[in-house]
Amino acid sequence: MKRIVVVAAAAGLGLTGLGAASAQAAAGPSAGSAGGFDPAAAKWHACPADFVKTVHDNYDALYPVSTIVQCAELQVPLDYAKPKGKKITLQLTRTPHTGSGPAKGDIVVNPGGPGGGGALFGPRVFAQNSAPMRAAYNVIGFDPRGVGMSVPALSCDPNYTNAPRPDYGTGDRKSVATWLKLSKGYAQACGKADKIGLLNHIKTIDSVRDVESIRKALGNKKLDYYGASYGTYLGSTYATVYPKNVGRMVLDGNVGPSDVWYDANLNQDIQFDINIEYYFGWIAKYDSVYHLGTTQAAVHKFFYDLRAKLKAKPVYWTDPDSGQTLAVGPDELTDVILNAGYRRSQAVWNAYAVGLRAYKTGDTATFAGTFGAQTTGGADDNGYAVYSAVQCTDVQWPTKWSKWQRDNERINAKHPFETWGNAWYNAPCLFWPAKAGKPVNVGHTKDLPKNILMFQSTADAATPYEGALDMHRRLKGSHLVVQDGDRTHCIVHRGSAAVDAYFDAYFLNGELPKKDTVHVPQLGDPVPPGAQASTKSLSGAGSLKNDVIR
Repeated sequence: MKRIVVVAAAAGLGLTGLGAASAQAAAGPSAGSAGGFDPAAAKWHACPADFVKTVHDNYDALYPVSTIVQCAELQVPLDYAKPKGKKITLQLTRTPHTGSGPAKGDIVVNPGGPGGGGALFGPRVFAQNSAPMRAAYNVIGFDPRGVGMSVPALSCDPNYTNAPRPDYGTGDRKSVATWLKLSKGYAQACGKADKIGLLNHIKTIDSVRDVESIRKALGNKKLDYYGASYGTYLGSTYATVYPKNVGRMVLDGNVGPSDVWYDANLNQDIQFDINIEYYFGWIAKYDSVYHLGTTQAAVHKFFYDLRAKLKAKPVYWTDPDSGQTLAVGPDELTDVILNAGYRRSQAVWNAYAVGLRAYKTGDTATFAGTFGAQTTGGADDNGYAVYSAVQCTDVQWPTKWSKWQRDNERINAKHPFETWGNAWYNAPCLFWPAKAGKPVNVGHTKDLPKNILMFQSTADAATPYEGALDMHRRLKGSHLVVQDGDRTHCIVHRGSAAVDAYFDAYFLNGELPKKDTVHVPQLGDPVPPGAQASTKSLSGAGSLKNDVIR
């Protein structure tokens, strides 16, 4: 899942039943050789100045990657069944190792999504790596087909995100009619925007073949890989289709292959609601700072009352410097604060609690600046367009709205925070203008590598824990590092020395955990500066202790 409004960087996804096709059958002809396509070697050169500046502004505080990052463009077939046919271009980046002599290898990385841009993710991973990892490995980022600086980049309707959007509702007749119309319009816009037939060739299996082309273009016999969120599905599918080409592979924040993609989104709705309620309890614990209620129940009431007020009367604010008008309706509020359910972070949790407090105190500028979206002018919808294009064609979604209605009403009855917002985020799949395929049966190959290393927190909402266990069972011989009780989506480079030690030992020395599954402790909740916790905050919330996903 990724929300229409995204203010915090988070790898995300959405999540139908997995088909029984074998890897080779689902992959199509000549799967072992990327459809018979042999790419030219990657030609590295200086990156464009604006790209280098973006890298500098985002990651040089961690490590000065902008001074060393390089770019390359790789042509691959639009359709691997026609390797000599029309080509598209993937944008690659390389952040070279800092050690003397040859690099130990090239780690190809993917941030998830689908629709997440990976050209920038490469320098980010490199900057977050330990000094020994930076000395040993080049990190290769890439914008997947249709994404970012790859050509063509898919965009459907930039004005789709203009605020305030119609209330997501609760499955009532009015909101259903409104959003079905909007969803159909967005799907039709994507069909019109596709000038070369990309929508027919943007499934996960197409990106798997692209990754194989990248491996060849790098001149490597084996693929070393790190994938986060949806990147775990991409990586595990690659390992199923090209098992003999896998070197070292890390999967972080794991998709449950059995639930791709309809059921996985329903599973998310439950855990996001749990995580947000936990967050409300955290806000109440520090009522001396936020003044939104001394119990989880009180903060819950404040939030849902606020959603109702914003439905009746959205908040508007015009920036006096830029002249841009921002609006906050119930959808915008939900989409932004959703990020608190992705990661247990002081910066994120404090920012949103301060934003909520700003509404209460009448500070419209802070409230709108935290939760608002622009009212006119549109926005880059490339990530959402590609997310939809991949998920809607990887597998056939339910074709009758009545099933969507029943399932979402059932979950919304107990877990209302995100259920209908997530339903409408994925509803274009009801009307998608490209034919759906059948997913690869992940893990179903006799040559499956036995050295894949997985990382997962037990209260991850974007990729719930049960899905990671499903992935672990399918990837026989894999090892799983579990962070008990933590609510962070993707846990490598998130502050746990124990987690990062397993990551480094694997890539640097080929060391796997001694046991099939090992557990590391959570980091604990953030504490606002100068705060004193309230002892009353836990009533109604159950507990703020290390509760594990059920």
